[in-house]
Amino acid sequence: MAIEQAQVTGIPFSFELYPPRSPLAGTLWDTIRRLADTSPEFMSVTYGANGSSRQSSLRVLRHLKEETGVHPLAHLTCVGSSHHEANRLVREFLDAGITSFLALRGDPPEGAAEGDDFLGDLGSASELVQLIHRVQTERAQYATITSRGGGGGGRIPDRREKVRVAVAAFPNGHPRSSGSQQDVDTLMAKEVSGATMAITQLFFHAEDYLGYVERARAGGVTIPILPGLMPATTPGRLERILQLTGERRPDELSRQLHSTDSADQQLEYGVEHATTLAGQVLADGAPSLHLYTFNQHQAVLSVLERVGLVSTTSGTTTTIKEKL
Repeated sequence: MAIEQAQVTGIPFSFELYPPRSPLAGTLWDTIRRLADTSPEFMSVTYGANGSSRQSSLRVLRHLKEETGVHPLAHLTCVGSSHHEANRLVREFLDAGITSFLALRGDPPEGAAEGDDFLGDLGSASELVQLIHRVQTERAQYATITSRGGGGGGRIPDRREKVRVAVAAFPNGHPRSSGSQQDVDTLMAKEVSGATMAITQLFFHAEDYLGYVERARAGGVTIPILPGLMPATTPGRLERILQLTGERRPDELSRQLHSTDSADQQLEYGVEHATTLAGQVLADGAPSLHLYTFNQHQAVLSVLERVGLVSTTSGTTTTIKEKL
């Protein structure tokens, strides 16, 4: 589906990254630089279960804040955390200047038995949302800034910095949900707890996202619901995504990816499918695009360029709105 550039100019977009698995992450820093050149609204950084990637996540978040100027958003999960540990972790991120979070219930560790024992003290994303706001409120009560007169004193700031807390949304239902109404009710509970926006799990059919948003609005949800998109550019990646998420198979894309061994052709098929999907959801009112990058820039930037949100000239990618 083709859309006019003027229809999407100025619409915000964002990216998801995951922390490097080794200290040698040169390709990640290059990817971040290329993505940052487009001035995204924010970049989110995933967080491993039980804090398995806490330090590497924080390293990437600090790099975003200090080296690129891009607004960083930290993922947090309920898995394996006591109230004390969760409080300490949120404070650590806040002390590093991170004020935006994605609060997730989290998945059980591989091999874990059925049940909720893996969660720790926090039983839901809604509880984590409340905890993040509570920690920031308590922390702000003791915040001071240097007085103009010097002398080492301080004063209470006139304005308290607030946190932004995003949550996950599931257009095709959470695996543990009893039905679409429970999915809407759960998102509504997250909003009531203080969530300021939602980001969907990736999907491959526009009607899945659009129908979910319609049901959510009818159920009273008012926060922005960002569509999460990811160009599937290899057959293996597509199959892995379908296995992990249970999403409906995109039959035509699947056929195309499996029809060739050419990496360039597979990339083209994946980018074109994601471009069409992005155009459809934007044309029907999606407020933004959130792109899952797999720590690679080429595919997601191609999608943004084709829908008219960025422009590439002489190897430099910038947002369209910067040129107007």
